[in-house]
Amino acid sequence: MSSTQVQNAQSAMDHFGARITARLSESADDLPHDVSERLRAARVQAVDKRKSVLLQTASALFAHGQSGTLSASRSGEHASWWQRLGAVGLLFTLVVSLFAIGVIQDELKTRELADIDTSLLTDDLPPAAYVDVGFAQYLKAGNRQER
Repeated sequence: MSSTQVQNAQSAMDHFGARITARLSESADDLPHDVSERLRAARVQAVDKRKSVLLQTASALFAHGQSGTLSASRSGEHASWWQRLGAVGLLFTLVVSLFAIGVIQDELKTRELADIDTSLLTDDLPPAAYVDVGFAQYLKAGNRQER
């Protein structure tokens, strides 16, 4: 399970707990005093238990992973050459992929600009008409009249 899935599950459990608490609190005023005191004590114990479980989980993550990172090697062993080669291979693949993405994006941008230039140069109007302020006003006025 990823940390996002764990957080989502934890959030769903918290939401469920809040809904149960709201339901139980609705009829808490009708209970006798001794029953309400036993329920309060049980609630305090449950909260303390939850805090201790969270602390144990956090300390276990810190003790095993030094900030929760995963390691493929067993404790006390050095990484084998295959693991190092795999890590270098993944890093190389990442760098090549990023380079390829940059080249592809540049190519797409170049094609887009070339298409715009082609349409401007093959249009009936000269390119200078598009930068003329009066022509821009004429186009805006024409759009208003069509509506």
